[in-house]
Amino acid sequence: MKIRAVRVIVTCPSRNFVTLKIETECGLYGVGDATLNGRELAVASYLQDHLIPCLIGRDASQIEDIWQYFYKGAYWRRGPVTMTAIAAIDVALWDIKAKAANMPLYQLLGGKSRHGVLVYSHANGRDLEETVDEVGRHIDMGYKAIRAQSGIPGLDGTYGVSKIKGFYEPADADLPSESVWSTSKYLNFLPSLFEKLRATYGYEHHLLHDVHHRLTPIEAARLGKDLEPYRLFWMEDAVPAELQEGFRLIRQHTTTPIAVGEVFSSIYDCQQLITEQLIDYIRTTIVHAGGVTHLKKIAALADLYHVKTGFHGATDLSPITMGCALHFDSWVPNFGIQEHMHHSELTNEVFPHDYHFEQGYMYLGDKVGHGSDIDEKLAAKYPYQRAYLPVNRLEDGSMFNW
Repeated sequence: MKIRAVRVIVTCPSRNFVTLKIETECGLYGVGDATLNGRELAVASYLQDHLIPCLIGRDASQIEDIWQYFYKGAYWRRGPVTMTAIAAIDVALWDIKAKAANMPLYQLLGGKSRHGVLVYSHANGRDLEETVDEVGRHIDMGYKAIRAQSGIPGLDGTYGVSKIKGFYEPADADLPSESVWSTSKYLNFLPSLFEKLRATYGYEHHLLHDVHHRLTPIEAARLGKDLEPYRLFWMEDAVPAELQEGFRLIRQHTTTPIAVGEVFSSIYDCQQLITEQLIDYIRTTIVHAGGVTHLKKIAALADLYHVKTGFHGATDLSPITMGCALHFDSWVPNFGIQEHMHHSELTNEVFPHDYHFEQGYMYLGDKVGHGSDIDEKLAAKYPYQRAYLPVNRLEDGSMFNW
């Protein structure tokens, strides 16, 4: 199956996406997601200028060798741009291989370990009362697991809370917008949110929360301890993860489960966290951590240390990544949960896919490959629009983690 053509497709149906399409001489093709939120064109250029010339003429069935060629052969290894580009190629190649085998991707990986994939969605409110109502709305929609994010009293804006009800897109401006953060106000408020949620809805549903890398280890330890009575499914991205040793301090002080990893690009970013059992869920995503080939290695390492998967699945990942992730989730033995945010109707039109939500779970169809595709003619109607993620400052004006 020689590769005869490869192209990058950049489109903006509600938001920016980068897609890679690989075509073979035998007529089969595969698609991979190459979207890196706020840095989309960097990945598009890396693919177009550096990787695609090396793909033409290669055997599309040699997935592992092609992966190693682009990883070991680059010299400048890892990083989100490189690993996202490699992931796009990898996912497209797995799509082709599964199509050549005439089977869904999960069958090629080894078959299903579960019938449905447990997912969580986002309930976001401008204040405590609105967030409580939004959690209730998601329960009515059938979700069994819900991430709750609320505006903080005294702060004008907070991560995860959109000005548009029911939809959250962080890349919100042509140049970066700025928000103001106060850790003390956040820590003083947040336990009251989950106290109210449990008082209102009880303990039947899973509740999650994203800190978004904004605490120090001792602050995260305090928050985890304060949240223990409300039995969260997890506390996500509590601290910036460059210092993996910092998670030891959190672990020493709280039994609240810890999840991290959506910004990780390789197994080395989470190796210590996994082998020292400092986390409970690894959130690396297929599109930013080298594709199916590399995620298999991360999941296998995690399984040895009782760490489960909890893949990132926000709307900055196209339905191609979601479809591929659901195949992976259906197979992987140490599955935990899958993030699920609803794409816009326009995005779904541009990226037809073979999965659906029902009563808290995502279910796959029987299409061969990973079941997701791109309508190139429709995609061409929506050109790229520059959009940046925000930046964050403390109340004294100094830069902080967004």
